Amino acid sequence: MAFALSTMQLESSAFESQGRIPTKHTGEGDDVSPALSWRDAPQDTKAFAVICHDPDAPLVQNGTYGFVHWVLYNLPASTTRLEEGASEGTAGVNDFGKQGYGGPMPPPGHGLHQYYFWVLALDSELDLPAGLSLGEFLSKAEPHLLGMNRLVGTYQRD
Repeated sequence: MAFALSTMQLESSAFESQGRIPTKHTGEGDDVSPALSWRDAPQDTKAFAVICHDPDAPLVQNGTYGFVHWVLYNLPASTTRLEEGASEGTAGVNDFGKQGYGGPMPPPGHGLHQYYFWVLALDSELDLPAGLSLGEFLSKAEPHLLGMNRLVGTYQRD
């Protein structure tokens, strides 16, 4: 991923930075995406994307590590928030093999996992097709990346 220093701020009304993600937003609950909001995007932003990744998952697959929970793109520059269970944008494929959001569901007894929710600011509207994997999306988006930032939440199965 390209280095894109940014002053963008990403927040959620569902959990605080380094806070526990509510069960409602996990595979053990309703499995709906949490509300997210962001501000202070780079000046020339024309589109956004959102990713959720668990780097603590003990997996190496397709040349990457961890587990991808959400790839969402084609969000217009006017978008500064996603409501819970968001339907905006275009859904990519997560590592569950489904399009859209798939909430935290670490292996039982594997301990506390960190979930990185990223917002990416892009310099153009890419109009990408649905169903891209994270790798496919990043290969198209990286040349257009203006800035990014993250919000980290945690979850542990009992």
